[in-house]
Amino acid sequence: MTTSNQEIVEALRTSLKETERLHKENRRLIDAAREPIAVVGMACRFPGGVGSPEELWELLAEGVDATSEFPTDRGWPEDLYDPDPSRSGKSYTRRGGFLDDVAGFDAEFFGISPREALAMDPQQRLLLEVSWEALERAGIDPLASKGSRTGVFVGASGSYYVADPGRVPENVEGYALTGNLSSVLSGRVSYSLGFEGPAVTVDTACSSSLVALHLAVQALRKGECTLALAGGVTVLASPVAFTEFSRQRGLAGDGRCKPFSAAADGFSAGEGIGLLALERLSDARRLGHRVLGVVRGSAINQDGASNGLTAPNGPSQQRVIRAALADAGLEAGDVDAIEAHGTGTKLGDPIEAEALIATYGQDRSADAPVHLGSLKSNIGHAQSAAGVGGVIKMVMALQREELPRTLHAEEPSPFVDWSAGSVSLLTEPVAWTRGERTRRAGVSSFGASGTNAHVIVEEAPEVEVPVEDGEPGVTGVSAWLVSGGSAGGLRAQAARLAEFAGTGVEPAVVGRALAGKPVLGHRLAVVGADRAELLAGLEAFAAGGEVAGNAVTGTVGATARPVLVFPGQGWQWERMGVELLDAFPVFAKSVAECSAEVERLAGWSVLDVLRGEPGAPSFERVDVVQPVMFTVMVGLAR
Repeated sequence: MTTSNQEIVEALRTSLKETERLHKENRRLIDAAREPIAVVGMACRFPGGVGSPEELWELLAEGVDATSEFPTDRGWPEDLYDPDPSRSGKSYTRRGGFLDDVAGFDAEFFGISPREALAMDPQQRLLLEVSWEALERAGIDPLASKGSRTGVFVGASGSYYVADPGRVPENVEGYALTGNLSSVLSGRVSYSLGFEGPAVTVDTACSSSLVALHLAVQALRKGECTLALAGGVTVLASPVAFTEFSRQRGLAGDGRCKPFSAAADGFSAGEGIGLLALERLSDARRLGHRVLGVVRGSAINQDGASNGLTAPNGPSQQRVIRAALADAGLEAGDVDAIEAHGTGTKLGDPIEAEALIATYGQDRSADAPVHLGSLKSNIGHAQSAAGVGGVIKMVMALQREELPRTLHAEEPSPFVDWSAGSVSLLTEPVAWTRGERTRRAGVSSFGASGTNAHVIVEEAPEVEVPVEDGEPGVTGVSAWLVSGGSAGGLRAQAARLAEFAGTGVEPAVVGRALAGKPVLGHRLAVVGADRAELLAGLEAFAAGGEVAGNAVTGTVGATARPVLVFPGQGWQWERMGVELLDAFPVFAKSVAECSAEVERLAGWSVLDVLRGEPGAPSFERVDVVQPVMFTVMVGLAR
């Protein structure tokens, strides 16, 4: 049996087509495995009263040392401090980086009883609050995300809030176990907000939050989730970190981290929480979410059998940096700055500096060094939240176009050969302006467990923003909509908004932002022609629940959903909605779509009727007024 030439040609064509298909599929898989991950939201709490990324930036820009003496609200022994490091159960430092009001928690907001809230690790409480904030700041309604494939990746270690769940006060019995399991740190967020993507708690000590971020990036690229919350939390409910590290002589005597400094004498134990809302960059663009920055690449590894369980390992640090660069498809010279692990220890800092010099410091000109800094100089070592704090810092630095200075590092460490490469310690702020070169930073975290992590953060791609002719609106009046989970929560939100809105943001801009926030059961609307009028209504309510003449308040049941009801005939008037057509593009587009369909079916134009054009049919006809009213209502609903 012979094969014709035509059959051979067809077989070759089929083979070539299949080869091309496989080539395209291979390219698609490679691109998906390296797709940049967009940071679309950030939220945090750090020492110094920091409650937002913007407040963190203010602290950094002003060069504030946010460490403080031991908190008085934890029930710690009054005689905890002792300058003698050999004393068991004592701390030879009395300073660290502490959060304000870790006991404060709106349990009712999350549907949690007071008893259960009391039994919950403060880290769980903070994660619930900051998760909600991260989504809100991303322009994502947490209430509308129920049932979504959102993942939660949390880095955390035990807080020792309830050291022995088998021995707890009777008033919290039954809740202590779930209130203190590390797995529930991530699981509680997913349960409370109804997320159905992966929920993972990671404990690799100091590198936990960057490892969690790495896992979130991998899960997004693989399609295991469409949105992810990633970060870390540390609350020192017990003084054990101070007493144990005092015995190891690991703490700085004055309670301050001095990264890469000649004065380095140990680290400052601290706490904090930071979370990032992440999406694939393609998804963020498609959904219209604002991109704050981009995670371009990440990697994790282990020290293995090195010179000590908790001792850093320079070669492993070099390997994880090179792996992160490879994951990003970049060279070391493509990175401008490093947010280092930089704890301020005599052993760890020189090892890290040498690894950075060997990787990032080579093949650079002396006038274009890689800049080196550490957030720990400002707030102490936030441990499981340290890495994500560094990411938030660098995203803010990209936005503000400046690298802030590192404190307590005026004289660089003499144990580092700084001449071996082009690395510059940020003892002063350095401008970091957007230009032809894409700006990038590396962020490192190295755990006492031996697990290392490195992440490459990149500036957000520029997006062309359409220019509108003035602010939308007909009368110039703005409405500010505020809601809360309880009456007290509503007053607190009104107070926060009044404080923020007094900073100079345009009232119409504030109004648009508030209109996109989730609407809770207790509600307040304030209307005003200018900032002063709006603020007066807000402040009156915040001060004591008083409702001013330009405000209205009310409550809606927890199960209620907004419903749009189209009224019947009788409310129409000539030229209704004409001003809206000229002021609101969404309304105009909706009316035009309906008008086109009516014209196709009935042969007349709704737009002509609304504008009163000559020859347009009369409002008196029922077959005219009903489609016109329907069209206007659809436009208003949209």
